Amino acid sequence: MALTTRKTSGEPRTAPARGGGSTAPARSGVRAALSTARRSLVGLLVLLAALGGLLAWGVGTDRTGWGPKLALDLEGGTQMILSPSLQGEDTGQEVTPEQLDQAVEIIRQRVDGSGVAEAEIATQSGSTIVVSMPGVPSPETRELIQTSAQMNFRPVLTTAAAEPVPEEQRVPDDELPEPAAEPTDSSDPNWITPELYREFEATDCTAPQSPEERETQDAEAPVVACEPETGTKYLLGPVEIQGTGIRDASYGTAQNSQGVSLNQFAVNLQFGPEATERFRELSERLYGIGSATPGDPRNQFAILLDGQVVSAPQMNAVISDGQAQITGSFTEEQARFLAEQLKYGALPMSFEIQSEQQISATLGADQLRMGIVAGIIGLVLVCVYSLFQYRLLGLVTISSLVVAGVLTWLSISLLGWSANYRLSLAGVAGLIVAIGQTADSFIVYFERIRDEIRSGRSIPAAVDHGWRRARQTVLASKAVNLLAAAVLYFVAVGNVRGFAFTLGLTAIADLLVVFLFTHPVMVLLARTRYFGGGGKHSGLDPEALDAVPLYRGAGRLREPAPEHDGLTIAERRRRAAQGTPPDRPDGPAPQDAPVGASSSVRTTEENA
Repeated sequence: MALTTRKTSGEPRTAPARGGGSTAPARSGVRAALSTARRSLVGLLVLLAALGGLLAWGVGTDRTGWGPKLALDLEGGTQMILSPSLQGEDTGQEVTPEQLDQAVEIIRQRVDGSGVAEAEIATQSGSTIVVSMPGVPSPETRELIQTSAQMNFRPVLTTAAAEPVPEEQRVPDDELPEPAAEPTDSSDPNWITPELYREFEATDCTAPQSPEERETQDAEAPVVACEPETGTKYLLGPVEIQGTGIRDASYGTAQNSQGVSLNQFAVNLQFGPEATERFRELSERLYGIGSATPGDPRNQFAILLDGQVVSAPQMNAVISDGQAQITGSFTEEQARFLAEQLKYGALPMSFEIQSEQQISATLGADQLRMGIVAGIIGLVLVCVYSLFQYRLLGLVTISSLVVAGVLTWLSISLLGWSANYRLSLAGVAGLIVAIGQTADSFIVYFERIRDEIRSGRSIPAAVDHGWRRARQTVLASKAVNLLAAAVLYFVAVGNVRGFAFTLGLTAIADLLVVFLFTHPVMVLLARTRYFGGGGKHSGLDPEALDAVPLYRGAGRLREPAPEHDGLTIAERRRRAAQGTPPDRPDGPAPQDAPVGASSSVRTTEENA
């Protein structure tokens, strides 16, 4: 009775192990592969459940909606016309086109620092700036747009409560501080004159100061300033560092000197070269004051934006590298807002909102509907092609596209809530392009599997070997996609950045789906009777793929035909370099092939 490799159901049969070898390692490898596949699917399910639960919580608390936020071209929003005016020494002068362009760029960073809110900022008539934003801007955003860039660092001389001191409690005239000598630095108490101290006592920080009052501050003289956030009144020395010396500002979780998280938010500052040296001198002086007299308010320095104190931290160390960290009882929103004020505070002018109006969508629902229809048509065509090319295996492609779509939808909706991401028509185009890129990953994988089946491997082995080869190709392809998206994102503005962001997001979603869904599903299907047995219309049928099995029955092995030896190009070149004929196996053929196994026998079987 002869052995045969043809089987209509069940696991594919293999040749018995030679030399009495055990099949335990093979079975252990199968169990490990199945276990890894199940864990990957469970991990994907947990990820989707976590994202869905987070979105459901946001919807339940009225923080966001189920769908993504739409951009200006699809939803409409608010248009503000800003009139600029120069501050400080340039007050009253005409704004130059260069200054206006600089203002446009900084406002764009203030309004849409991440580049995905789809705001539009442009000059108009060479004298005004038009800001168009999706939805209705928050009061914080309005304030951020109008805020002047006159940011300064001043040392603190003394502090008091925000309320004015009652007349009967004020310092008598004969006890008012008098300068004993010329001030030696900006922290010197000799800056405080009787007139300045009377002004300090009379100032009411509970009433908002007008912009005109704040603009009269002299950079080379001490001033009285207010911090509305904490209700504190400050008497400050001359300016030590200007806001233009800040190179970068960000926020995050504070850490101690050992790198351990302190479970609180902090604002990180990075100064430029010149400001780094000046800040080092300031930190040495203030830290020395705090060490000599603990509790002295002169251990603090105030950061003023448009004449108003936004923060007044203490100096707890000498900072010589220009990298400072502001800590305190910040919420995440407070830390983010302060970081934005510091980072984009160097605007050489302030703005007044001349007019504000609601505008309709520039494209509207019709274009969105047509974009969705185009995406559905592309998705249907990909599904039809997958079923035609891969038969029932195409269902894996369709399922993977559905999972990728759900993952992308959840990500975009959550990003609209957390990062103010707005989906524009360009972003919709990125999603449509992503359909083809996602399907391309599956095609690479499936064709690798088919190549392995054609070379005579069993279907489970073909899935394993095909994945090892396809994985590198998929990773290289997605790396190129991410690189292209990153380049577009960083060199472009407006809708192009939204397109690039969507393209990069879908590339990451594609990788997650391929690794956590498509490959694990293929591993499980390869161990079923229908797909593992190469069932008809499964897409893995060896006969339909014109595969020649390695073991041909009756102790005979496959003898490759002269026109197709079953070897890859690399294997042919390696054998040619070793002097081995490409039509001979690496091992001793006479021991593997039984006596009498001639080409005539093969021809008879093939004809049968």
